Amino acid sequence: MSSTASAAPVAPATKSGADFVAHVHSISRQSSVFFLGTVFTVAAGYLFKIYLARVLGAEALGIYALGMTAGGLVAIVGAAGMPSIASRFVAIYASSGQTRKLARLLWIGGLTLLFSNILVGALMIAARRLIAGRVYHTPVLAQYMHLFAAIMVLGALTTFLGQALGGYKDVARRTVITSFIGTPATMVFSIILLALGFGLWGYLAAQIASAVLVFILLAAAIWRLTPPAARNPFAVRDPAAPWFEREVVSFAGLALGTQALEFISGQSDRIILGIFLNAREVGIYSVAATMVVFVGLFLQSINQIFAPTIAELYSQGKLELLSRLYQTLTKWTLGLTIPLALGIMIYSKPLMGIFGRDFREGWPVLAIATIGQLVSCGAGSVGLMLFMSDQQHRMVRAQAITVFLTVGLNLVLIPKLGLVGAAIATAATNISLNLLWFRDVRQRLKISPGRGGYISLILPTLVTMIVLFALQIVLRPRLPEAILVLVGLTAGYIVFGLAAFRFSFNSEDKLLATSAYARLRGRFVG
Repeated sequence: MSSTASAAPVAPATKSGADFVAHVHSISRQSSVFFLGTVFTVAAGYLFKIYLARVLGAEALGIYALGMTAGGLVAIVGAAGMPSIASRFVAIYASSGQTRKLARLLWIGGLTLLFSNILVGALMIAARRLIAGRVYHTPVLAQYMHLFAAIMVLGALTTFLGQALGGYKDVARRTVITSFIGTPATMVFSIILLALGFGLWGYLAAQIASAVLVFILLAAAIWRLTPPAARNPFAVRDPAAPWFEREVVSFAGLALGTQALEFISGQSDRIILGIFLNAREVGIYSVAATMVVFVGLFLQSINQIFAPTIAELYSQGKLELLSRLYQTLTKWTLGLTIPLALGIMIYSKPLMGIFGRDFREGWPVLAIATIGQLVSCGAGSVGLMLFMSDQQHRMVRAQAITVFLTVGLNLVLIPKLGLVGAAIATAATNISLNLLWFRDVRQRLKISPGRGGYISLILPTLVTMIVLFALQIVLRPRLPEAILVLVGLTAGYIVFGLAAFRFSFNSEDKLLATSAYARLRGRFVG
């Protein structure tokens, strides 16, 4: 970055500067906890996925992926947009002291979600043979459908409570519950049941048991944070007021449409793979797709606390502060993601080989789909910027456009190219969607990350690529695949970090780095 940009001061003496510093500290504190939880989940989940792949095999994982896809489809109807409204309106109602509205949102929203999901779950079980035999050509899937329905119901409830906890800006507590308690519980229950020989039944039962535990802990956390007046279910009674405000109903409707479009865009590959190919290839693809999700872990960490911050700042008209936060966080998200994405693409074959020989053929999926995730991280929180700033219709419009693209590409490419065709369709959809959102954020909100942040990361990226390729050439014949990947990713982050610190950091970057380091150090040392 240029010396002019590097010299730009952060003005903590001004009100705007003080607000920026306060929000940076808040985001770094909450995001650092979420990040630690995500890193723990990623590391443990990766090892656990290897264990599952080797114990269950590609075909059983394919059945699991098809069942979760079927459950996800009907869950959209059951959710009715409720989980999405929790984060935004809990933040608004709690910060403005609107206790009665908060009570109605939590109580009526939660009960509506419960009953609607039980209903669609029952319909899913009733149609299990049609879904398993006629749609996926995998009749054995029918015998697991009631377990997938239970996972769907519990998942909807825990998502709603988790989003509400995010609305209270207590992402740290949610992370402890979901990542440090829920994830290990799933693994422990699964290992015990799989060791006893229950196979896929045991894995699904373990997920249900851990979901019940997470639900109880999230509900207790929400109870403690909710004002006493809003804890009383009878506080929702107000003959003169509707159950939900008009803006909540409108937002929920848009959220429902958004979730439907997201599902079609994100799951059409698995659905079409299940129709044209077989459960084994779906299993290989699902493992690669799971690995690709890890590329966005830094963006996910930022989004968890940035989402309610966007809603709060936009409602207060602080667009300049929102713009500064978006610019700084986007640069950091991309910078932290580049070494991981490069490592996954360059070491994609040994990464997939760790899961077993059957999964090695999925390495092109991992490499191609990672490109789409990298572009998503480069655009930053553009989807949330629209969703949380009364521009939901623009977000839905872009999703509707890309749905036709993803379905069309999957229908054309999967029969011809198989897994690679699905990966190309996924990457193209991800890139197109984020570019459309990026354009709308710039045009509608007049907010852009600017070119300087991207340009400043070019040199560290090139240096990191050279080092990763060199390490692969030199070390691949000498090291086991798992060690090679670990050495490569570690070296990539070290090289990228040193180069970025030397050539890319400005004063706001240093502020965020100092804050994040202090928070992380406090977690481990203090």
